[in-house]
Amino acid sequence: MVIKGLVEEDLIQYKEPSMFIIMPHCSFKCDKEFGTQICQNSSLVKAKNIDVSIEEIINRYVNNPITKAIVFGGLEPLDDLQDVVDFIKEFRKISNDKIVIYTGYTEEELKFRIAFLSRYKNIIVKFGRYIPNQKSHYDNVLGVNLASDNQYAKELNWEELTHD
Repeated sequence: MVIKGLVEEDLIQYKEPSMFIIMPHCSFKCDKEFGTQICQNSSLVKAKNIDVSIEEIINRYVNNPITKAIVFGGLEPLDDLQDVVDFIKEFRKISNDKIVIYTGYTEEELKFRIAFLSRYKNIIVKFGRYIPNQKSHYDNVLGVNLASDNQYAKELNWEELTHD
């Protein structure tokens, strides 16, 4: 799995201590929509890619008594959907801990990807592009402040889909 970085104990992205996996790709939809460079994470493009196995990441998580969740962020995790899904499949073999995915996509743009991700238990998605100069607001699902009014998080309802 190719990533830009790994923070083994992150206390910023989610209300519980988390392992933060920084993903390597993005279409820079926020910049394109706004008409100028606004991305808070654009410097990550210059960071060296790291090739690490899913098994190694999971092993590091499992052997850390502090972390209680996995968070995908960085550039755009859902531009690397297959890697995220491959990780979730392996992780679910050993843990039902929360997995949080920070995305700049809207819920509508992700309709089909969300249906696919809803097959898995305990998945939270933070939706919405970054818009500069907005007042931050507290998100109850994540338990943290988000930078733009249009951003919000939802826990996917996997049970509802498994009974259809």
